[in-house]
Parts: sequence; C-alpha cells; structure tokens
Amino acid sequence: MGLPTPDTRHLRDVKYASVYEPAEDTYLLLDALENDRTEIQGQRPSVCVEIGSGSGCVSAFIGQVLDPYPALVMSTDINPAATEATRQTAKNTSSAAVFEQCRTRFVQALVPRLCRCIDLLMFNPPYVVTPSEEIDITQEASAWAGGTHGREVLDILLPQIPQLLAPGGRFYLVVIEENKPQEIMDYLETRGLSAQRVLQRRAGREHLSILRFIMKE
Repeated sequence: MGLPTPDTRHLRDVKYASVYEPAEDTYLLLDALENDRTEIQGQRPSVCVEIGSGSGCVSAFIGQVLDPYPALVMSTDINPAATEATRQTAKNTSSAAVFEQCRTRFVQALVPRLCRCIDLLMFNPPYVVTPSEEIDITQEASAWAGGTHGREVLDILLPQIPQLLAPGGRFYLVVIEENKPQEIMDYLETRGLSAQRVLQRRAGREHLSILRFIMKE
C-alpha cells in the first residue's frame, strides 16, 4: 500500500492564493521518492532540503518516506505564504522528521552551513518557458515562470549542487523536455555526479521527467 499524499486542504484559504498547489509534476516527484524509498532509507539521511517548497507537499512526503528514521527536513521558498503553507502541511503530517522552514531564495540564507551536508535535495523549479521579464513578476509567477528554455532560475542553482551535496547525497529534479534534460545531466556528470532519468509522464502538453543525481563518494 502506497504512502498517503500529505493533507493540503488548508490551501483553500485565501491567504494561500499565491501558493503553487500540488499538481502532476508534484505527484511525479512523490512517485519517484516512493520508488526509491528502500534506497533512501538505507542511506539514513540526516539533512534533507526542498527548494521552492510551495505547498510543502513534497517536504511532508519525504518525512513519511523516511519514517521511522528521524531527519531534519528543511524547506525553503521566497514566498512567505508558501513557507507558512509548508509549516501547516508539516503539522498535518505524522512523521518522526523535524520540519523547519526558511524564507530564502534557493539556500542562500543557509550557506555555508549546509555545504557538503545535504543528504537529500529536492527541487521542482519554475520550468515553464517564458519571456525573461516574467520571472518573479508576481509571487505566483515565481513558482512557474522559468525564462529562456525554462532554465534561467535552475541555471543559477546548478553550479552550487556539487558544493551542497554530501558524499553519496541525492538530488531529485523535476524537468520538462524544453529544459533540455540531457544537457542538465551532462553538466552535473562532469562535476562528479551520476545522473539518471528515473521517471517520466505526459501531463497535457508537458512531458515531465524526474532526474536523479547522486554525488560520488
């Protein structure tokens, strides 16, 4: 029997109107994490980070994936409504994990303390192809507008990945075909990570994929 999807009914409140609600891309990431549950638990991660947590659905779910092992699950987002939504989703979740939220872009407020310390990193980035000027034009747009090739936000983070992951650390990334997944995989492979497309699904016009990267020991 699969793990339950975290309860996000509180998102109906108008104060969370700017928060990205769980959708097909979210559920594909949940599926990838659940598929890897045995491997992830075997890793015994102590520090897990979700960048751009939005509703907090993924952060809460990884707490369930890790049960009964305790871990720190840190969630970041630049939208204050999202950090509050994540906090509420975590409260609704039964897990041994310790959930913390931080309002920041990527992990800026947490570096250098997290350098080479993250055992599990997750990111569902703003991947939609848009004009560059649409990025961060509103709180809502910050969740989906990705600029050229849907990569402008992601490309800021990619060079930091090898410095953030602990040896053997995992990075799960949501992409669409317009983001040029093979190019992303090639880039991080040249920087010491193994790369694999572990799951893919079509959702309307989007061809979604989950890329999994593992930092070499």
